[in-house]
Amino acid sequence: MSNKVVISTEITHTLAEAVSEVQHDKLFLLMDKTTQQLCLPVVKDILCLKEATHIIIGATDTHKTLDTLAKVWTELGNGGGTRHSLMVNLGGGMVTDLGGFAASTFKRGIKYINVPTTLLSMVDASVGGKTGINFNGLKNEIGVFNAPETVILDTEFLKTLDHENILSGYAEMLKHGLISNDKNFAELLNFDLDHVDYLHLGEMVGTSVAIKERIVAEDPLEHGIRKALNLGHTAGHAFESWALSRNPYLHGYAVAWGLICELYLSCIKTGFPTDKMRQTVRFIKENYGTLPVTCDDYEELYNYMTHDKKNTAGIINFTLLGDIGDIRINQTATKEEIFEMLDFFREG
Repeated sequence: MSNKVVISTEITHTLAEAVSEVQHDKLFLLMDKTTQQLCLPVVKDILCLKEATHIIIGATDTHKTLDTLAKVWTELGNGGGTRHSLMVNLGGGMVTDLGGFAASTFKRGIKYINVPTTLLSMVDASVGGKTGINFNGLKNEIGVFNAPETVILDTEFLKTLDHENILSGYAEMLKHGLISNDKNFAELLNFDLDHVDYLHLGEMVGTSVAIKERIVAEDPLEHGIRKALNLGHTAGHAFESWALSRNPYLHGYAVAWGLICELYLSCIKTGFPTDKMRQTVRFIKENYGTLPVTCDDYEELYNYMTHDKKNTAGIINFTLLGDIGDIRINQTATKEEIFEMLDFFREG
């Protein structure tokens, strides 16, 4: 399940090398409309990409659908794709997730390379071999585990992002800091998100990806410790699903709000230090604001949590912490505790 992750400072050289390492008859380049406009100019002069057939899909998570997947399969077929073809996914998490799934299933699987262009996809979606699409109103409901040949992380693309997309990816970095150690986490809380130092951010991305890689290598199919990466996601995915039909938010915002909830649960259930929880909540509220849920929304949010893929037999499963780096997987909470958690989220 492991893939090669390359931290690059020279994307033209690194991508050309990665493509040349995979024998292929046809090359396809998958992008969404945003990456076609903002990121294609960064790689368009790479000689090997001159031959590539471009496949363009709609941007944002609303296009992470069966219809879009079918379009990609169709274009691979119409473009002469065979089992020996190669696809390069250039884009954020939506492109790498959907592109990875399209590649994994076309002709029963062709090889692919991920070039994540958002901070979120660099530290989250590009590593670990999870692919998929949203289905039946649920996020990432259909997909497979199948790692890319190579993942190329180049901070040059981060300069194409707006502040909200930097924040979205940073939430996953906060999660990685919480499951690693106090030093990593302190560095994250002290980073100035209003005046981004891209060189420093690139180094922190390297640290963040290494934390995720270490956990994925131990547990590629998420039977045990890989569940550490779900911190903030049980509540976060519920917030994201709730917002989809109202006013969609970027994934990382939902994760940040999910971290508030699950650190609160960690305080009351597994002894996470209150001062560290308060410090983290303050940082998140200052940077991410809050989500306008009311107590009338609790039942709906609870219902989304009961549909989470991480559950067993309908019991809602949380990853909690005893302290920074002290991971407690397979934790449960009663409906009453979950409603208290939502009270804290709104008022805390």
